[in-house]
Amino acid sequence: MASVVDICNEAMDLLGAATIASLTENSKEARLCNRRFETVRDTIIRSHPWNTCIRRTSLPQDTATPAFGFSYQYTLPTDPYCERVLSFWDSNVDSEIAAYDSRVMFKIEGRKILTNEATCKITYLARITDTEQYDSLLRSSIAHGLAADTAYAITGSTTVMQTMQTMFKERLREARSIDAMEGMPEKMIADDFVNIRF
Repeated sequence: MASVVDICNEAMDLLGAATIASLTENSKEARLCNRRFETVRDTIIRSHPWNTCIRRTSLPQDTATPAFGFSYQYTLPTDPYCERVLSFWDSNVDSEIAAYDSRVMFKIEGRKILTNEATCKITYLARITDTEQYDSLLRSSIAHGLAADTAYAITGSTTVMQTMQTMFKERLREARSIDAMEGMPEKMIADDFVNIRF
């Protein structure tokens, strides 16, 4: 399976740049990969409900309550870290599928979920750092994103940068489409950061 270095080297191959042996080696490619990998990874994970990154959990109530507007608050998960809440379980719906397409009112503020529900069960996108858990298209999407993100810094060419951005968008579209074919698709909208930056 692919390691972080393998994913970085796929990005470098796309750019025609030198590959790296580790993220800590003294080369421009390694320094850029080391600096940009986590941001690119997290942005791509947040942009789509990747099946491999979905987790579900029950959260304990915070002792503190919201100043107004809601009765309860809950702290978002940190292990694994919550990149994005996908849905809130509605215990009044007698269906596993429909209960996660719920009408429960909740609001994300900072790292808190605010709601009037006395219990909190969510599905969420987790920051999965173990790259061996990624499927091949998610790994390739991250590699293409990293190539697009570092293209100008490595090559100094706006043409290469634009080519990498186009390739990244195409690979991400393909990966999202195939990922959504497994199970019931979620109705998610891509993060603006992905659409604007790349």
